[in-house]
Amino acid sequence: MKNKISVIVPMYNEESSIKKLYEKIVESIKEYSLYEIIFVDDGSADASTQKVKELRTEDQNVRLIVFRKNFGKAAALQAGFRNCSGDIIITMDADLQDDPKEIPRFVAKLEEGYDLVSGWKKKRNDPLEKRLPSKLFNKVTSHLSGVHLHDFNCGFKAYRREVVDSIDVYGELHRYIPVLAYRKGFRIAEIEVEHHAREFGKSKYGFERYLRGLFDSMTVAFLGRFYDRPMYFFGKIGLVLCVLGGMICAYLTALWFMGQGIGNRPLLLLGVLLLILGVQMFSTGFIGDMLVDATYRDRYNESHIKEKI
Repeated sequence: MKNKISVIVPMYNEESSIKKLYEKIVESIKEYSLYEIIFVDDGSADASTQKVKELRTEDQNVRLIVFRKNFGKAAALQAGFRNCSGDIIITMDADLQDDPKEIPRFVAKLEEGYDLVSGWKKKRNDPLEKRLPSKLFNKVTSHLSGVHLHDFNCGFKAYRREVVDSIDVYGELHRYIPVLAYRKGFRIAEIEVEHHAREFGKSKYGFERYLRGLFDSMTVAFLGRFYDRPMYFFGKIGLVLCVLGGMICAYLTALWFMGQGIGNRPLLLLGVLLLILGVQMFSTGFIGDMLVDATYRDRYNESHIKEKI
């Protein structure tokens, strides 16, 4: 029996493209007898929801999730992940820039043994002001995460079921899904995909998107390295501060024994401050380790286990 395919499409004010996108998706997955297409309406102000409801009257494989307001793409993907039933999950944008004809290629790549396949818009049909920041973002993210992809932000991806069951997406972390999956031990691959110019509407992203992306890249870099061992991060900083503070205080103590006054020296304040900050860093690391330990005991799951015999 063939795997069931779930196609998740976040949408926000895309009424003009929905029917055409649906037709292209159905054409690309017609060989699969089991499929579902989940449209997640992220608070659209147009007739997007009504368009999907009309499609559902003709095809019961079409499903719809509607948000009360615009919560963002990450929330839409998370809702799709938690409500889909497929063994293979495809995510793609609703603006027709992603071409559904690529879906069989994604599935074929998964069948080579990969767990997540990300699209790479090598020839991107977007304005220069979107391409340049995206290229910088991809280089920085690749360097910080150790995951070597050309296009982290491409929404066209394919997943095995166990991947979407193992990750939680919030904030702007949809850009870092390959990093989150890699941290769980899943195998990641990338394929070139055709990218079309936008036919309808306009881009929903502004400059603030890149600022949020910067902060989230820092979050992912930290979580990827120190999520289950925060003392490795805070302890190193605490050790450096304590050593510097200790050396300063030892130097001033030696001067005091030699009869020199040290009470009015700014260096004394610096040494004491460094010692206090160092102890605080160690304390933060200890508290972090205790929280990780408690969380692991209370929420242990076997998502990191690939096989059991």
